[in-house]
Amino acid sequence: MNLLVTGGSGFIGSNFIRHMLNKYPGYRIINLDKLTYAGNPANLRDIENYPRYGFVRGDILEEAVVDVVMSRRPDAIVHFAAQSHVDRSIHSAHDFVRTNIVGTHVLLEAAKKYKIERFVHISTDEVYGSTDEGPFRETDILKPSSPYASSKAASDLLAFSFFKTFNLPVVITRSSNNFGPYQYPEKFISLAITNLIEDKKIPLYGDGRNVRDWLYVLDNCEAIDTVLHKGREGEVYNVGGGNEYPNIDIVTMLLDELGKDESYIEYVEDRPGHDRRYAVDTTKIREEFGWQPKRSFREALRDKIAWYQNNEDWWRPIKSGEFLDYYGKQYQNI
Repeated sequence: MNLLVTGGSGFIGSNFIRHMLNKYPGYRIINLDKLTYAGNPANLRDIENYPRYGFVRGDILEEAVVDVVMSRRPDAIVHFAAQSHVDRSIHSAHDFVRTNIVGTHVLLEAAKKYKIERFVHISTDEVYGSTDEGPFRETDILKPSSPYASSKAASDLLAFSFFKTFNLPVVITRSSNNFGPYQYPEKFISLAITNLIEDKKIPLYGDGRNVRDWLYVLDNCEAIDTVLHKGREGEVYNVGGGNEYPNIDIVTMLLDELGKDESYIEYVEDRPGHDRRYAVDTTKIREEFGWQPKRSFREALRDKIAWYQNNEDWWRPIKSGEFLDYYGKQYQNI
């Protein structure tokens, strides 16, 4: 199989590419990535000269670039490319609307033109909004809270419309919060770990009781792999880790693992529209395909800590030069 992966130099995309090349010796992958602040060539440096891997630097908003890549006739598209940080979307939503909605439209049109065999659209549990009780199912109404989540919900609906109107073989995955190696250090767990390594405090929004379900990125890669090969066209599949924790509990675990005390917690003003709890029902993907996470949360968390401890040359340049502060209101290169 020949795959086109968009946004493959980002966190989840790079882990997915490595997973697929290792698992399927006959597969070839083209990675189309604009290399914005979160698209890091170092994420795939170990395979950049691999004979079955090719990289194209380009923007999914540029129709001519997408057309050139599609003319290589990939069998399937796995679409990760997106602006994905909620805080940044609150500060400036423009790029989120363009990349996540218009960019997805450009890809869908190209997929239709070249009669692609499978279009896997990577989405998020944030499209459902917040819930006080129970998990969201794939059929629940979308009530996104942030500009980021709204742009992803819109791209989901656009992708689904191409299935309904044009019979484009679209499948959508909506995963809970991912964590793991190569995650950009503005994200909650990555920021917390790297701050503690630097002997800095962890900024914690509000009362710290916001709940998220955490999914190890390699488990998500296996879920996406499963949906790529077995998912039913026109269907949505929730992917979750079954690891619901309030943010304060995550911080407490990290303090324990890294030998720090509670003085390293810094409570900061809550962000606007901060969803209280995300949770997804994963019955569908489990019962249809037998997928389930393989890593326990604490084991995966220790792996992530060890990775950041052993790869300071990857994240220190990012933290020192990319933006002014990590939960602050003014970012560079935004």
